Amino acid sequence: MIIPIRCFSCGKLIAHIYKPYLELLEKGERSEDAFKQLGLERFCCQRMIVGHVDLIDDLLKFSRLQ
Repeated sequence: MIIPIRCFSCGKLIAHIYKPYLELLEKGERSEDAFKQLGLERFCCQRMIVGHVDLIDDLLKFSRLQ
């Protein structure tokens, strides 16, 4: 739902990389090149970014349960 602050495996901060990563993908960059530009070299951190599914916008469409 919300991008994790740290990688679950190594503990590196990754939350600040998610939006720039999406912007690079929208510009047409390959995923591998985007990771190199952002300085994300570890596979565990890359999987945290690639495997994230942003559901918060979909959940905000529903009313609160009472």
